[in-house]
Amino acid sequence: MNTLNRRKFIKLIGHTGAALTVMSALPSCSKTSARVVVVGGGFGGATCAKYLNKFDPNLSITLIEPALKFTTCPFSNAVLGGMRELSSITHGYGVHEKRGINIIHAMVTGIDASNKKVTLDTGKTINYDRLVLSPGIDFKWDAIEGMQASDALTIPHAWQGGNQTALLSNQLKNMRNGGVVVIAPPGNPFRCPPGPYERASLIAHYLKQHKPESKILILDAKEKFSKQPLFMQGWQQRYSGMIEWVSGNSGGRIERIDVKNRTLHSEMGEKYTADVINYIPPQKAGAIAHTAGLVNNDGWCPVNQRTFESTMQPDIYIIGDASIAGKMPKSGFAANSQGKVCAAAIVSAINGFKMPEPSYVNTCYSLVAPDYGISVAAVYRYNKDKGIYKVKGSGGVSPKDADAEFRKLEARYAAGWYDSITFDTFG
Repeated sequence: MNTLNRRKFIKLIGHTGAALTVMSALPSCSKTSARVVVVGGGFGGATCAKYLNKFDPNLSITLIEPALKFTTCPFSNAVLGGMRELSSITHGYGVHEKRGINIIHAMVTGIDASNKKVTLDTGKTINYDRLVLSPGIDFKWDAIEGMQASDALTIPHAWQGGNQTALLSNQLKNMRNGGVVVIAPPGNPFRCPPGPYERASLIAHYLKQHKPESKILILDAKEKFSKQPLFMQGWQQRYSGMIEWVSGNSGGRIERIDVKNRTLHSEMGEKYTADVINYIPPQKAGAIAHTAGLVNNDGWCPVNQRTFESTMQPDIYIIGDASIAGKMPKSGFAANSQGKVCAAAIVSAINGFKMPEPSYVNTCYSLVAPDYGISVAAVYRYNKDKGIYKVKGSGGVSPKDADAEFRKLEARYAAGWYDSITFDTFG
């Protein structure tokens, strides 16, 4: 085994782009063999497992994920737009296994924090010294009358990649020319704030090519949305008259859905009937976080935003969409960034290091069309009084007055971003 010291650790962090700023001395330490279990193999969990191994190869790391392969939500809208196949956004864990990370494909059904062990749906138990949860999201099905979880087979949310993406894609392909597609996004907070509006854009791209007499109606629970001026500008340029957005106070807030008749009823009494409904329910942390008692009254997980250790249970860390991460959005890039910071925090704690001061990043590209991209980016830092906050003047959004070549370049950057982050996570 290699002996890890702080100097080597800091060098590893610097070379892996872990978004950490180093501000302390570099003491040495002894080798470790602690057991770290990571639950959830998406952008947060898979990244964390990889960087735990990279930062301290002496750790015994187990990654538990039910799916044999992970299908991403990022770029799933490109599948709906007919620009990609589902296989192109599906990734396995073979590289993790080659690193010596133990991969278990099972569902975690229970967490015994007192005795530091997790129980699987196979009946097996796994002991840990540190536990990382990256459980993603679950849905608040009781927030709307007339729907339950099983109705997602008829009215897909497609807010988890894989079968739901394929289901919605097939419904769009089978819809008549001249049909109506309704997209109903939830109120904040939810996974990928610009996602519903990119979805409307790329579905419009598909319909314009194959079913040009069709319409898209966005019934929104909110009064405004991420990158709104840029999206609306793109819709006017590329899909004039095809996409209509209705705010919550104008009749967009849905209170009941008649699944059988594909009809939505708003709080203001309006009734909307559609050929395809994409209802995206309000969200909360993944189910295991609730089972383990790691959520607050809003359904999300409070954490120490410097380390992502739960404020409810010691030695349990929660990253990604399920966590309350200050001003950071719930996105794949944010989860990836948090996975690295969390890995550094765990390795620091196990080895007795002073943890480097964290810095977090998020970049979100959205496609309005295959050759029309827009973006938002920001850098975040941590302050014990404010938690994670956005650094003033960092990042920003695409300029509204950009020309066609600029939009085309951003679309190209979006594809490059996806290749880069999926390689960083799964490669």
